Amino acid sequence: MATASSLALGTPLAGRSWFARPTARAWTCPRPPRAAAAFHAALPGYAPTRLAELPALADELGVDRVFVKDESLRLGLPAFKILGASWGVYRALLDRLGLPLRPGGVSGGDPLDDLRERLAAAPPVRLVTATDGNHGRAVAAVARLLGLPAEILVPEGVHPAAQDAITAEGARLTPVPAPYDEAVRRAAALAASDPSALLVQDTGSAQDTGSAQDTGSAQDMGAPGRDRVPQWIVDGYSTLFSEIDDQLRAVGAAQTGLIAVPAGVGSLAQAAIVHHRSGGGAPTVLAVEPEAAPCVLTSLAWGRPVTVETGPTAMAGLNCATPSGLAWPYLRAGLDAAVSVSDAEAARAARDLAGLGVRSGPCGAASLAGARAALAPHRRASLAPEHRGTLVLLNTEGPAANPALF
Repeated sequence: MATASSLALGTPLAGRSWFARPTARAWTCPRPPRAAAAFHAALPGYAPTRLAELPALADELGVDRVFVKDESLRLGLPAFKILGASWGVYRALLDRLGLPLRPGGVSGGDPLDDLRERLAAAPPVRLVTATDGNHGRAVAAVARLLGLPAEILVPEGVHPAAQDAITAEGARLTPVPAPYDEAVRRAAALAASDPSALLVQDTGSAQDTGSAQDTGSAQDMGAPGRDRVPQWIVDGYSTLFSEIDDQLRAVGAAQTGLIAVPAGVGSLAQAAIVHHRSGGGAPTVLAVEPEAAPCVLTSLAWGRPVTVETGPTAMAGLNCATPSGLAWPYLRAGLDAAVSVSDAEAARAARDLAGLGVRSGPCGAASLAGARAALAPHRRASLAPEHRGTLVLLNTEGPAANPALF
């Protein structure tokens, strides 16, 4: 397997701001597992996050209807990441303890209650992960709910308020004076050196896994079966997309014609691709990245996973240099559009969303900035014809998750 090659932003394709491949909409894959949705529904406080319709944006963008999936408050946290972290930790701990899967809990109760009781009688477990903000806070929150210790490695560039939110969950925070990819490597090494540690990472070593059907070993970091945890995290994100489908049907809207997904390493984009390439319809799945860290777009342009040189950006949660090895086969086969946006464009989008009643952090606002860029007249021909019907923007975080713009 070939590892990702390095690429400086100064090289010709690295500065590219747009990628389109309409043929990717014809690619299909199996449906995601449905157990995650039952698990989330059994958690105390669960409710689908709102799907807000914004007619003013529909008029601006020249489409019939625009909806924002607002993840600014999900299970008590200001971002969607708790969906993946909760399901990933739950599945990983069941696997570690040799317990059967009961996503709805015993007799329909809280599944974490069952697990907490089992953990009390088991050898010690410590959760470990690297994060640029939201994922680490979500893992720390799950650890708190289960009564487990957690160590969260944080790279440079993460806002102090985001770091404080992690420690407020009771986790130990370890700063890493290096970019995100290095924090991921150190978290993997830390977990490998401690038998009590359980690595809960949503990405791993970026390796080309070959065909899109081969989803194993891309995230193994040298340990057999390590790819299962990041896959379970991605499976947890599927709840979000199922909610959108149900909510669109409830208001009589046409199915999604274009969905704009903020992309860091590409795990959420992977979940969007699996959802939309395994059912009816063939919408455009648009990945949106910062200009300072366009690793998915650049990898698509080169046709292989590459590592880009990143720079500072307010979109800290998207400041990733290398695509997820687990996500890459799906991105390569099923992602039909990608665009990069500037911090200024994300800031404008956040202000515009706030004026329309949607509170967004810079990463969440990137979806609107990206949709604006993708719907430029010279790019529309590359999008799914249905994009003029229903457009969905993923507001992946609220301002409390990353106050860099505020």
